[in-house]
Amino acid sequence: MSSILIKNIRAVDSKNDMLTDILINDGLITELGTNIRSGADELIDGTDLVLMPSIFDMHVHFRDPGQTEKEDVLTGCSAALAGGVTGVLAMPNTYPPCDNPEIIRYIIDKAKDTGVDVYPVGCITQGMKGEKLCDYDSMKDAGCICISDDGRPVENAELMRKALELSNQNGLLVASHCEDLNIINGGIVNKGETSEKLGIKGMDRASENYITAREIILASSVNSRIHICHVSTEESTAIIRFAKSRGIKVTCETAPHYFMLTDKLIEKRDADYRMNPPLRTPDDVRAIIDGIKDGTIDCIITDHAPHTAEQKADFEKAPNGVVGLETSLAATLTALYHTGEVSLKKIVELMCINPRRILGLEIPAIQVGKPADLIIADLNKKWTADPEKLHSKSHNTVFKGMTLTGKNLVTISKGIIRYDERK
Repeated sequence: MSSILIKNIRAVDSKNDMLTDILINDGLITELGTNIRSGADELIDGTDLVLMPSIFDMHVHFRDPGQTEKEDVLTGCSAALAGGVTGVLAMPNTYPPCDNPEIIRYIIDKAKDTGVDVYPVGCITQGMKGEKLCDYDSMKDAGCICISDDGRPVENAELMRKALELSNQNGLLVASHCEDLNIINGGIVNKGETSEKLGIKGMDRASENYITAREIILASSVNSRIHICHVSTEESTAIIRFAKSRGIKVTCETAPHYFMLTDKLIEKRDADYRMNPPLRTPDDVRAIIDGIKDGTIDCIITDHAPHTAEQKADFEKAPNGVVGLETSLAATLTALYHTGEVSLKKIVELMCINPRRILGLEIPAIQVGKPADLIIADLNKKWTADPEKLHSKSHNTVFKGMTLTGKNLVTISKGIIRYDERK
């Protein structure tokens, strides 16, 4: 394995912010300090750049198996590395759904040489039908660390309660897509002024708020953990904040589009701005930012959801979802760091540390002896998000044409440079 010496770089993790040289050998950080001299195989000048632990995105859709025209494990991992991501949770709404050890092993095996640790999420219910719980022990033995029926809720509350109860025994994190299908009732965008203006059926925010509260109540009843996916409303943020104050074991995540964009973009009648949950209002955007700042929201994820251009062509009939692996760091820096809302250390916690902590994985740090899973970023690089330059098979990005500030340049996974924009 080759050695890497990075000179004169600002290194930031959850505890440190320092100017240093860093030497990497055999997949590990072996030396930190000034004026390190080494005959390393690769020399990187880190002047004016920042070194951080690599990102872990705990909510992606790789569409593999079954919908590989949109994405597959290999292209998904390529997009991840370009964005500085070396670990992901891959959601189970594949075809067939990821509800058995065979599919879990297939996904892990396909990703093993990519430089990205892909953890397949197992289904809560067989076939994601909401009727019968899966065999969690066999899925865990195959490599599963989290279960969810993401893409749809578990409609039966008692079935969800049983899954949460079992999680105390098997240790699997239960993650919930908080949506009441009866309340949604065919809505495709946020219900409000924009949906009324366009004459489009809206998705009432009560759908997310109600199931968020339900999951917290169920988890509290059996004293289990619950992770709330892609929080988007002011009310659900407040519900989670209150639950945390009561000692309930709830964690949650949000995505850059929820703290950066509003449903005014829907006026373009472009399905690339449609996702589930939908873009909300300026008040929701502010509430999500406040939730990030006060620790209510634990993680920033992407909900990377690829769809082909043909599938996104019809505004009202297109499936929901946007890609995000290659823009998440840049969007977060643009919306939160460069506006002075949060520090760089806080961004490291949200994108690199907390997801791994919640999942019980090794916590990364820029320390001697730690694995060299690192990224090098230019915090001030301005660039325009061009869908045609993305590494994903699909180009349905909500940030298309936007100028973002900050970009990942180099991704190092287990001591190997897996992505290098400089070359």
